[in-house]
Amino acid sequence: MSAPSLLLLPGLLCDARLWAAQVAGLGQTANCTVVDLTAGENVEALARATIAQAPPGPFALAGLSMGGYVALEIVRQVPARVKGLALLDTNARPDAPESTADRRRMMALAETDFDRVVSALVPRLLSDVHRLDQGMVDTVRAMARSVGKAAYRRQQHAIIARPDSRPHLERIACPTLVLCGAEDVLTPPALHEEMAAAIPGAELAIAPGSGHLSPLEAPRFVTDALSGWLARLSP
Repeated sequence: MSAPSLLLLPGLLCDARLWAAQVAGLGQTANCTVVDLTAGENVEALARATIAQAPPGPFALAGLSMGGYVALEIVRQVPARVKGLALLDTNARPDAPESTADRRRMMALAETDFDRVVSALVPRLLSDVHRLDQGMVDTVRAMARSVGKAAYRRQQHAIIARPDSRPHLERIACPTLVLCGAEDVLTPPALHEEMAAAIPGAELAIAPGSGHLSPLEAPRFVTDALSGWLARLSP
């Protein structure tokens, strides 16, 4: 039996470094590809671009935060090709007005002081313990610098305009894992409980001590959860 194709979708200002532990840990279980989500102006375009990057045939999807929004859109566009879905530290709801206002404020600040934007994001992305881990903070900053200001602006526009995915959750028919950090302040556990309850047969996992970037903050927990989820996928 051949290993499944697994597309890993990063979040805002993240790149392949977010998923490094999972790519290494799942190497014998899945053929992993980290998708570039920096070019599209909306979730629909990012989903089409991801599908274009996918290998032929069925694939599994794991998306974090913005990557989760894109993953949900991919399920809508090509449901027959998605053999498994993992939603990490994400949200099925549309952007709230107060969140949109904050995003627009940060986008304006980024035009003159992008580093200050990244510094403001770090406490939101990492748990209280991990924001004191200089190596982890350096990784978050390095990813943000690599993604850059222009892509950050495109990603924020896509996030602001994302659709409400809640009406579609009950139609998801593939094995689904819903996972988040216990200390995620951006998309807290209650939002994941809501998604898991709405998706038929979904499994819910909460990573202790992790904030919003669970693959980076709780690498073994996330890798083990993904490995168990992949084992549920039919060949």
